[in-house]
Amino acid sequence: MRKVRFFQSIRLKIILIYILLILIAIQVIGAYFAQELEKELRDNFVQSIDDRVQLLTYQLEQTFALDRDEEKGSTLAQDVQNILSYFDDISDIQVIDNQNRVLGTNNFSDDSKIGKRITAESRVTRVFKFGQTSKNFLLDPYTGRRMYVRTVPIYKDNDVVGAVYLQASMEGVFTQLEQINQIFANGTLIAISISALIGVLIARTITKPITEMRKQAQIMSTGDFSQKVNVYGTDEIGQLAVTFNEMNDKLRQAHATTEGERRKLSSILSHMSDGVIATDETGAITLMNNPAVDLIRKSFEDVKGKQLIDVLHLHERDIDLTELQETGSIIIDFSEDDAFFLIRANFSIILGENEKTTGFITVISDVTEQEKVERERKEFVSNVSHELRTPLTTMRSYLEALSDGAWKDNEIAPKFLEVTQNETERMIRLVNDLLQLSKMDNKDYTLYKERVNFISYFHHIIDRFEMNKPEDIVLDRQLPKNDVFVWLDKDKMTQVLDNIISNAMKYSPEGGTITFHLKKEKQKLLISVSDEGMGISHEKLDKVFDRFYRADKARSRKLGGTGLGLAIAKELVEAHKGKIWAKSKEGKGTTILFTLPLIQKKRRGVS
Repeated sequence: MRKVRFFQSIRLKIILIYILLILIAIQVIGAYFAQELEKELRDNFVQSIDDRVQLLTYQLEQTFALDRDEEKGSTLAQDVQNILSYFDDISDIQVIDNQNRVLGTNNFSDDSKIGKRITAESRVTRVFKFGQTSKNFLLDPYTGRRMYVRTVPIYKDNDVVGAVYLQASMEGVFTQLEQINQIFANGTLIAISISALIGVLIARTITKPITEMRKQAQIMSTGDFSQKVNVYGTDEIGQLAVTFNEMNDKLRQAHATTEGERRKLSSILSHMSDGVIATDETGAITLMNNPAVDLIRKSFEDVKGKQLIDVLHLHERDIDLTELQETGSIIIDFSEDDAFFLIRANFSIILGENEKTTGFITVISDVTEQEKVERERKEFVSNVSHELRTPLTTMRSYLEALSDGAWKDNEIAPKFLEVTQNETERMIRLVNDLLQLSKMDNKDYTLYKERVNFISYFHHIIDRFEMNKPEDIVLDRQLPKNDVFVWLDKDKMTQVLDNIISNAMKYSPEGGTITFHLKKEKQKLLISVSDEGMGISHEKLDKVFDRFYRADKARSRKLGGTGLGLAIAKELVEAHKGKIWAKSKEGKGTTILFTLPLIQKKRRGVS
């Protein structure tokens, strides 16, 4: 799990929320305070101006009410100007008579206006016409200053004899307001700074336990449940820490139980001789043990996530996933061109809650040898039945003929009896060969090995055939003169050589040559017997040592063969720790070769 950055952490979020709440509260208070302060300052300013105007108006009305002798005393304009000199705190005051002439002003820069008529000021005009008092707040378009404008009528005997027009600058009010706002802003910054510091401390008390729980959760994800988080209090976070520790204990127990079960399952799967393949509910492979890897000849990484039907080649049978359990046991052919290989697959469905399918379990096993044995057994029974049926049918036919009166014929009867006797002997040979193969299959025989000079022994075997061979068959001995010693059972090896040489003589053409060859190789002796017969095709060459196999069935039966000679020879050679095989080309004869282990020179007691 990657580390949480500070700008993404809950600590910063808590601090920001805390500061934002403080800032919003201050802003709301500041906005209300500034609004009320501005209203109060403006009202106070207006009230102050109005009080001064009321005083000024009273004095002016007294002045306008006086009877003057302009030659002896001061004039009205002079008296007005004297009064205005006491109101220099107001920026601009003009006193206007009912002729719209300016009688006086407190702004010395506007002295040139005294005595002049004002015609453009509508407020003054309304005063004289209607006796209307006005109050306005204006913005000076030339200076940009905010102004308080007031017009007040001057009465004499209930008649408007003049007007007071004043403009009071409000910049002082707003300047004071800005200063107060600046002080408030500085206080806000100080408050936010202090709040941020306090927020960091508060956030730390909240986030520290959470950070520890996050680190502990990361440790727990690795399977380590030995550590616990600290409990800092009894509040909600403290209770969360206590609950987290309790969960840690329960997870440790559950993990230990699960790990134990997993190890048991892993041990069972790894020690099973059968392969196990597990899939999810869609049929995608999720688990496979080593025997299954060996059986399907694909690694788990290669088949992980693939469909079980595709991996087991079941799509060729048009089988649906939901039908797997109903199919029971299936034999799947994984044979290749050079290897016969069959596996048996048994399927079962994994059901979860509400009887819903959550996956499939497939158990596969190698049944190649079983199928081979079963096939060989069937072929063996069929071959034995066929081999016995032929002579029995022949014997029955000839015996029926003899029973019908042919025994009285002196010419036919002896021939029929001879055929019956030959078929009987053939069945006896077949039964004897079968009994011998049965003993070999059941290991119910013992080899009586002795130290034998194979050269002289081989000559003795060939001599026996030399005496009984057809005159047109030539036996060519290509044997070394030096002695070669081996350990063997002479009776069993005689049977091997008799079977091989008999086959060579049976299949040799008239005038053919049978060649005997012997050669010493590394720690073994190579013996071969070659004929010049019809030969065997390449695809049939490996089958000549199978039981009941005949290259030329018609000729073999005619010559009395049982089809078991080379099979017996193979069993006996292998019992002597040797190896036997054949070489042949069609039309160029056949060679049977086999090896026997030589006696080691280090063997004690051997000279």
